[in-house]
Amino acid sequence: MSARRAAVVGAGPAGFYTADQLLGEGFEVDLYDVLPTPFGLVRAGVAPDHPKIKSVTRMYEKTAAKPGFRFFGGVELGSDVQREDLLERYHAVVYAVGTSTDNRLGIPGEDRPGSHSATEFVAWYNGHPDFADHEFDLSASRAVVIGNGNVALDVARMLVLDPDEISITDTADHAVAGLAAAQVEHVIVLGRRGPAQAAFTNPELRELGELQRADVIVDPSEVELDEHSAAWLESDAAEPTNRRNVEILRNYSRRDPRGKSHRIEFRFFRSPVEVLASDGESVGGLRVVRNRIEPDDSGRLRAVSTGEEEVIQCGLVLRSIGYRGNPLPGVPYDERRGLIRNEGGRVLSEDGEPLPGEYAVGWIKRGPSGVIGTNKKDAADTVARVAEDAEAGRLNEAASPDPEECESWLRDSVPTLVTWEGWQAIDTHEQERGEPHGRPRVKLVRVPEMIAVAEGSRAPQR
Repeated sequence: MSARRAAVVGAGPAGFYTADQLLGEGFEVDLYDVLPTPFGLVRAGVAPDHPKIKSVTRMYEKTAAKPGFRFFGGVELGSDVQREDLLERYHAVVYAVGTSTDNRLGIPGEDRPGSHSATEFVAWYNGHPDFADHEFDLSASRAVVIGNGNVALDVARMLVLDPDEISITDTADHAVAGLAAAQVEHVIVLGRRGPAQAAFTNPELRELGELQRADVIVDPSEVELDEHSAAWLESDAAEPTNRRNVEILRNYSRRDPRGKSHRIEFRFFRSPVEVLASDGESVGGLRVVRNRIEPDDSGRLRAVSTGEEEVIQCGLVLRSIGYRGNPLPGVPYDERRGLIRNEGGRVLSEDGEPLPGEYAVGWIKRGPSGVIGTNKKDAADTVARVAEDAEAGRLNEAASPDPEECESWLRDSVPTLVTWEGWQAIDTHEQERGEPHGRPRVKLVRVPEMIAVAEGSRAPQR
């Protein structure tokens, strides 16, 4: 019997963990990505000043070196190939496309010049090809970052890093120049609930206190806990991370500012209600309402408006309030949750029945939560369903599973197809560009340039 074959769509962490575990189950795996480059948010989302986090790609490279693995970059599902094309050629198709669309505030003025999603800003400074030509006016002295997760901290930190700290990273060249010229000196990180509910991880929050040119400002009143938050924090429902976050923020509140040129300030219990204009159309301020914490009918703590409002003067607003997935053509989609409709990773039809051989993994399966490593267990859960279905004869019946025929069809459909060897050529090229400047790499940020390098350079031998 010929080997079972699986297509994994999306070459981020969830895709690589899934590919590795499917290989372990005896599948041949073709890993697809819309970009010519793999690694998803590890390349285009992790902050450039966090190179240790990016070292996880070494594990993914080991997966790529295993027999039965192939990478096909520069392939867009729904454009270059269709869902039906994959089902014709694979016994299992696993969607690992992530949640790439940011949530909106839904308030007046949200689309003013100077009001952006953190998603756009992060992709811009990380050199994602879709955002390389975006422009951000960083001439304002004060910025507000809305959100209480790690991405909000990344954005705040990048705005106040010393140019010398940025210039040694793999930040895209256009962003190195843009951030060096930035005039933002004061960044306010805004949360609708309190410090107890903040979703920061402890190391991310703690490292702000070590910034070269920025003080961390927390007014003591901002870290006073209401009775509901205090009780929750003492209960088993709270995580140690939540308790430690409060401790770290309280320590910041007791610090005397050191007179640094820049500062990051935390303000809690505030929800934006309007992005205000300056003299023209651009952002001039943010109108917010003060909140209090109350339990809802299920006991979950929520932010409730007090009706008391204030205006924060600023010239830049970046929102980081969560993400949702985009629907894939023909794949069942839960509009309310912004995810592929699934149960335990099995994709469900409109009638709630599992579709043979179709699965979801990562954020598009469960929503945007956890850290990179969270996707490993999530992948294991989905691959366990694939293995169960393989054992029970419930996989997709592929009509044309031949791997050579599949690659031939792909090359006809996508003449600019990038294989793993092509990516290795891009990788080497970027590292060679960075070496004279003491940088890990200088990224290519335009797809045609990537394809030219992939096609014109000999990839290193394994």
